[in-house]
Amino acid sequence: MPRSKKTRSEKVGLPPGSLIPVGEGLSGRSKIKLIHYDEQSLQELDIQQISGCATFIKKTGVTWISFEGIPEASVLEELGLNFGLHPLTLEDILNTDQRPKMEDYGDYLYVVLKMFYNDPTGAGKIKSEQISILFGANFVISFQEQESDTFQAIRERIRNAKGRLRKSGPDYLTHALVDAIVDHYFLILEDMGERIELLEEALVQTPTAGLLSALQGLKKELILLRKSLWPLREMINSLERSESPLISKSSVLYFRDIYDHTIHIIDTLETFRDMLSGMLDIYLSSISNRMNEVMKVLTVIATLFMPLTFIAGIYGMNFKYMPELEWRWGYAMVWAILFTIAGGMLFYFRRKKWW
Repeated sequence: MPRSKKTRSEKVGLPPGSLIPVGEGLSGRSKIKLIHYDEQSLQELDIQQISGCATFIKKTGVTWISFEGIPEASVLEELGLNFGLHPLTLEDILNTDQRPKMEDYGDYLYVVLKMFYNDPTGAGKIKSEQISILFGANFVISFQEQESDTFQAIRERIRNAKGRLRKSGPDYLTHALVDAIVDHYFLILEDMGERIELLEEALVQTPTAGLLSALQGLKKELILLRKSLWPLREMINSLERSESPLISKSSVLYFRDIYDHTIHIIDTLETFRDMLSGMLDIYLSSISNRMNEVMKVLTVIATLFMPLTFIAGIYGMNFKYMPELEWRWGYAMVWAILFTIAGGMLFYFRRKKWW
């Protein structure tokens, strides 16, 4: 069953901040999980109503509210009232075709980026979903388009009280979430690198139209990744250089580490793009060489038959007085001449390395 898709054309003429969903497969249903922690304590809840989150706003420590699935507009409006979120932020959460970016609203920072994963159907393609993260002085709110275990490892780190998470603030938790998403890019690129190697071997051995189709599919996936990675680099750089008091100096170093990872990913992506361009040249060269080989064989055959056809044409003329027609060994001699000419030409072609 095809996924429903809502486009931006449905928002034409509406004022900024209008909560109209834009994107694919937005059901309006979401699962809300809440984790409240500090260095000594931890509390986990499954929330049914947004009002259940309001009591944690004034508590000390860090409150992480995660939405798995984009909620309805009414739920977002209630969330905005409780956490003082700007209507433009709520609008961007519902618009799942955003480019990666970071926006500073003073009391909180809003971050958007794309999460990539391999197609679960095994079609060899990559899928994407938008991840929205906003964090303030004591809270982090994340939005995913669908349920997944992307952040499960982070939840385990919080439960086990290992590392810096339980000792740090919302800015470090945001770093952990962004880092988990960026790490998935490496998995995607590793898988893509293996596919490119296999495709390159097949192109060298037996280039076919099917391989050209696979090559074009990989190029489209690379374009999709590039469209998200270049803005992602700008977004991480904005977090690293932000003067917001919500980002501590110690966390800046960790955002810088993510920035380095992003540069590495972009370099790898550019390498893959050059490889695919080279593979397209290999495909065209292979097809051209294959055609040349075929034409060479056909040319040799045509050239061999030119003198043979000439001789056969002479004795195919129905003149009455042809001396060789009355000769007893004339037929055998003609065949001997034909074979001698063909053999001599083949020997000459081989010696010249024309065939």
